[in-house]
Amino acid sequence: MEFIEYPDRDMMMIDLANHLAGELNEALMTHDQVSFAVPGGSTPGPVFDALCAANLDWSRVTVLVGDERRVPADHERSNERVIRARLLTSRAAAANYVSIRPDGDTLPDISAHLPLSVLVVGMGADMHTASLFPGSPDLEAALASNAPDLMMVEASDGLEPRITLSGRVLEEAMSSHVLIAGKEKREAFERAQHATRMEAPIRAVLANATVHWAP
Repeated sequence: MEFIEYPDRDMMMIDLANHLAGELNEALMTHDQVSFAVPGGSTPGPVFDALCAANLDWSRVTVLVGDERRVPADHERSNERVIRARLLTSRAAAANYVSIRPDGDTLPDISAHLPLSVLVVGMGADMHTASLFPGSPDLEAALASNAPDLMMVEASDGLEPRITLSGRVLEEAMSSHVLIAGKEKREAFERAQHATRMEAPIRAVLANATVHWAP
């Protein structure tokens, strides 16, 4: 694991966007297609704003989201809506977006896009990542070594059920980045390093990740 501390969030977002552009470009040099999994929410928006203009062959990049709520794609709580608005624009509009939404109760097959070439995740103050929540009745199955690529899980906030990449898929990514900001997240990150995976699901990615933090 590598930990990078930035003096402010603006610098972190720009630096991470540059890191990601470089890694995607390197992956494109040796693979016909590359996969790029990203988080939803508001935190990574500035990264997407910078990354979308990167001079890459985006037509060979497949973008998917690390987790999604079971809401329509244009719903205000949809991660896909944020990604389409902030990342899949400018040059990155040429990228291929693969939805993880189920067809009825059948989850899509994303195996052709695995292992992930580049992964970005966030982390909650409760040390969750994607939709892998401590205390969830689905967590043990989602962290199992034989877990499916995608799982439908109940949300800890009692709101919409979710679809998430499993811990195995996160762990097997070729390159991983964790994006966090603020004192509360820094303290959670410190706790996670001494916790079990069931207590801190973020541990599924920490060992091989670069962690980016700013106050």
